[in-house]
Amino acid sequence: MNRHTLRTGVTTLLGVALLAGCSSEDPLAEEPAGDAGETIVIGSQDYYSNEIIAEIYAQALEAGGYTVEREFRIGQREAYLPEIESGSIDLFPEYTGPLLQYWVPDTSARLADDVYAELGESTPEGLRVLEQSPATDQDAYVVTSEFADQWGLTTIDDLAEVTEPLTLGGNSEGETRPNGPRGLADTYGIEVGYTPIEDSGGPLTVKALEDGDIQMAIIYTADPSIQKNGLVALEDTKGLFLASHVVPLASDDVDEEAAAIIDEISTTMTAEELVGLNSRSVEEQLPAATIATDWLEENGLV
Repeated sequence: MNRHTLRTGVTTLLGVALLAGCSSEDPLAEEPAGDAGETIVIGSQDYYSNEIIAEIYAQALEAGGYTVEREFRIGQREAYLPEIESGSIDLFPEYTGPLLQYWVPDTSARLADDVYAELGESTPEGLRVLEQSPATDQDAYVVTSEFADQWGLTTIDDLAEVTEPLTLGGNSEGETRPNGPRGLADTYGIEVGYTPIEDSGGPLTVKALEDGDIQMAIIYTADPSIQKNGLVALEDTKGLFLASHVVPLASDDVDEEAAAIIDEISTTMTAEELVGLNSRSVEEQLPAATIATDWLEENGLV
């Protein structure tokens, strides 16, 4: 279903009939390529950043002559993956680690290339993952730039050089999650305290960092607050946080030409650019369609 096929208009049919009356050659052999194919259904999570990426996919495919139907803001993975698996949705911007864990809950893969390789092997029949992007949107330990400069921090390993007590802040459930204090101690040998802050890395968490009430927070790497407040996400060299790169999940009905268009988007988009796209949504309150158009034009992709 949904293959990029030629659509024949009424005028073309009339032309074919005339040619058939005066030529023994196949009249369709010289038919010009159509400018639209059957519909590619694109979905997105109920998450502004994911909707922006899906809109970028949609506009790029439309510029390439494809007909697109948007099924955006569907919900979370448990809601939309069954639709993708059933064939109702053809293309979806996903994230490597969480998607792998959905299909392989006990995966031991942690780093980007390992996660992507296992994801490719674990994707159900009829689906495939296209090129993963350098753009990431995953949990990270974040510190202020002042604290990073004071202790020379660029990686989580560097926290071992900090001689003052460390307190990690995040939602209350984070205290017992694998990337909470116990996971940090088990993976890196670094002991920290924990302060619950119930705003998912929002303004209260940022204020606690800036006031020194906590020294570290768990915040998504593509959250605009990191850029806006000059925060530093520490590199996770040992894979405590499961790698989460943007990756297109496509049905086999997305043809190779369409896949090539999407792959170019993936390889072009960087982690910094994704933060910038999200900032335009949060700070400028722009719709996804405007943000997508501007990004595609700036990168020469339409």
